[in-house]
Amino acid sequence: MKNFSLSRSTIVTIGALMLMQVALVPAVQAATSDNYKIVARFPVTGAEGWDYLAVDSKRDHLFVSRSDHVQVLDTKSGKMVANIADTAGVHGVAIAQDLNLGFTSNGRSDTITVFELDSLKPIDILKTTGAGPDSILYYPRLQRVYSFNRRGQSVSIIDAVTRKVIDTLPISGHPEFAVSDSQGHIFFNVEDKNEIGVIDAQSSKIVKHWQMAGCDGPSGLAIDDKHHRLFSVCGNKKMMVVDSLSGKVVTTVAIGEGPDAAAFDPDSGLVFVSNGGGTLTVVHQDTADKYTVKANLVTQKGARTLALDPDTHLVYLVSGSFGKTPAPTAATPRPRPPLLPNTVNVLVAAPN
Repeated sequence: MKNFSLSRSTIVTIGALMLMQVALVPAVQAATSDNYKIVARFPVTGAEGWDYLAVDSKRDHLFVSRSDHVQVLDTKSGKMVANIADTAGVHGVAIAQDLNLGFTSNGRSDTITVFELDSLKPIDILKTTGAGPDSILYYPRLQRVYSFNRRGQSVSIIDAVTRKVIDTLPISGHPEFAVSDSQGHIFFNVEDKNEIGVIDAQSSKIVKHWQMAGCDGPSGLAIDDKHHRLFSVCGNKKMMVVDSLSGKVVTTVAIGEGPDAAAFDPDSGLVFVSNGGGTLTVVHQDTADKYTVKANLVTQKGARTLALDPDTHLVYLVSGSFGKTPAPTAATPRPRPPLLPNTVNVLVAAPN
């Protein structure tokens, strides 16, 4: 997943956010409405970019990866409660509730930081077996962490208890987001091959490669384990619905521009896709093979990653405001505009 965004930002005060969230969370815990709206914005300090978000619903914590550190926000108040430092090039956070541990994928240092979920204090640093750890996944059945190494085109498999690398699998291509099912499979997008790879968790072998014709650059991935459906989002404004048993593309759903993450809420039957063009596509699962787009909620340009809290049904996104794009040069033919300091904000979407 790439650290990138552009946008405008409307920031409200922390005091207003606290009042908003106190009233909000109890009201949406049992909600299944497909009519979502942006209900709050949490200002986040710093001038660094961002990538994946992760939610620890047990402790009401939201993890926001910020280039070389991870900011931890209280989801009820929006306040930052901790900062996990020294995570160079951090992309994602994997949460192991049964071990009281979190794991960050540090893309520039080729390491994984291990921290306690209760104290939020780092306790270990692991060296991966591939360059550029990006997507990261915890598989509780085997208590293993899977680090998908983009530059190294590999996946490091780590015993989460002993915190030792136990295997390395080569991947012919750039791995992106990954999910698991209840039948012992790990699924991951291969962005430059337009395919989904399948790992058999027990044997630690890549057993399948499924091509997705018509999908350009798959990034975000979500799963409906009950109905055996994968939701892979593509750079050409499509979401592929794939049978996780056969690899067959069941149907295609139109989404927004610049998607980079997806999530499925089994309680409401909704699939959420965050689009960097500034929308959140909300798709209802009518049946396992039929899907209806319910909304393209306006969010903020650059808000291309998301995290879903399955308990409250809240969706979190992040973006910021940027200055003027510099003129192209020979060294930088496609320059990006600079992020304006202290304009990053977490957006909270809730069912109305």
